[in-house]
Amino acid sequence: MTVAARLSPQPWMTAPESLALFDALASGGADARFVGGCVRDAWLGRPVKDIDIATHAPPERVMELLEAAGIRVIPTGLAHGTVTALCGGKPYEITTLRRDVETFGRHARVEFTDDWIEDAARRDLTMNALSCTPDGAMFDPFGGLADLAAGHVRFVGEARRRIEEDVLRLLRFFRFHAHYGRGEPDAEALAACRDLAPRLPTLSGERVRGELFRLLTAPCAASVWRLMMGQGIMVHLLPEAMDTDRLERLIAVERDLGLTPDPTRRLAAVLDSNRPGALRAADALRLSNHERDRLLALVEPPVVVAPADDRKALRQALYRVGDAELFGDLLLIAAAIHDGPLDLGTLRKALSVADDLPDLKLPIAGRDLLELGVPRGPLVGGTLKRVEAWWIAEDFQPDRDACLEMARRLPDQASGRSA
Repeated sequence: MTVAARLSPQPWMTAPESLALFDALASGGADARFVGGCVRDAWLGRPVKDIDIATHAPPERVMELLEAAGIRVIPTGLAHGTVTALCGGKPYEITTLRRDVETFGRHARVEFTDDWIEDAARRDLTMNALSCTPDGAMFDPFGGLADLAAGHVRFVGEARRRIEEDVLRLLRFFRFHAHYGRGEPDAEALAACRDLAPRLPTLSGERVRGELFRLLTAPCAASVWRLMMGQGIMVHLLPEAMDTDRLERLIAVERDLGLTPDPTRRLAAVLDSNRPGALRAADALRLSNHERDRLLALVEPPVVVAPADDRKALRQALYRVGDAELFGDLLLIAAAIHDGPLDLGTLRKALSVADDLPDLKLPIAGRDLLELGVPRGPLVGGTLKRVEAWWIAEDFQPDRDACLEMARRLPDQASGRSA
């Protein structure tokens, strides 16, 4: 395979930990390269997250070489040729070159090989089949660099066959189109996705959640979600999630405010449903309890808030919500529902109210009422609630002494005696 291009030295390529790994492998004659996402994103100048390495050496030999160099190795997937090296506190996944002997869904029966092209042919997309040596020599067996330059998300080989090998690749196609694609999506891939969409329910909710949540963080998530709806994809996954206009407005608000995309918040925006629909979506995606509860609160808010509300009303809403993050999310969703020009200054001012939460705590508790002589029982809770209602109506301004004075008066009023 000839060198297709050269990648300028990257910090993660020249880091002492990376060099130590490659030196250890080279000491035993093992050819090794960086592969996958780190190469793709580095070529585009995007942040690199995980660093993956491939080598023709069998996994047992990889472990032997690394351990001889004093590098800790974890046999995370020996049967599939994968080990994890911990070097300088950083994890590196190292996988032996493989070729598929038989594929069945997510899994495949593989054999180790020393052929880099055979291994690259197992990748789903051309842009994921790139590899490079520590000195930056890039190898591109399937035209991934040209596809990256054109924003063309394309399968390695026949699209239908690749999806039939693992239906999750159908969702990965749309996820990568959302993050890397430009212009019209690949026609062959779209046709295969349409035809094989009925197989999506065979996937686990966890795997679907992983792909959809990554898709939802993309700047153009709304347009790709709309594309999936038009291709008959979403009806097999989340038929309740069809409000792409609101999702688009939320994304614009997040962008204008410089906020980090949040997939749960964006899922709530696209859900055109009520609590039962949100519960179905949470179950389908196997959301965690925290994610489910947050989604439900965003779909059916505990209180109604609007950015244009005055500060007193917003503080009351914040107190009832009791969670600064949820309060902010409710305001952002409300802004996305807003029809017409949005005043970002008003929204920023409303969001700043969340900083008041630590101060919005009733200055007295039930034990204070007992010390005042209020009899144990329902009268304690009832009195506390009445004091709280008065304190809220006074915009949380009365201090402890004022709340205690109000509490002294309430039992007298309740028993018919004047204060």
